[in-house]
Amino acid sequence: AHTATSDWVPAVDIQELEDRYVIHADVPGVDPQDIEVHMENGVLTIKGERKSENEEEREGYKRVERVRGTFFRRFSMPDTADAEHISATVTEGVLEIVIAKAEKPQPRKISVN
Repeated sequence: AHTATSDWVPAVDIQELEDRYVIHADVPGVDPQDIEVHMENGVLTIKGERKSENEEEREGYKRVERVRGTFFRRFSMPDTADAEHISATVTEGVLEIVIAKAEKPQPRKISVN
């Protein structure tokens, strides 16, 4: 058995939909209150901390598997990702981040007199 003492990296999946980006990260055992999500200058940062320990006792020996540690992931998001409209929820150990797509700036027609 391998005891993970180092920090860990959750698997992350990013989908682009017509009007939004949806990011899923596997964060089993992480309290939603220990997760931080923020976006700045087009970079989405996800960080958090897992504090769980699994104990297993059988046939006279005890194994404690410590899977705690911090994780940190950064992603460059496309220009259309709207940092003002971002939400994050955790369901059954999966963090879901939804980022709305900003309206693309329409070219303005300048009238020349």
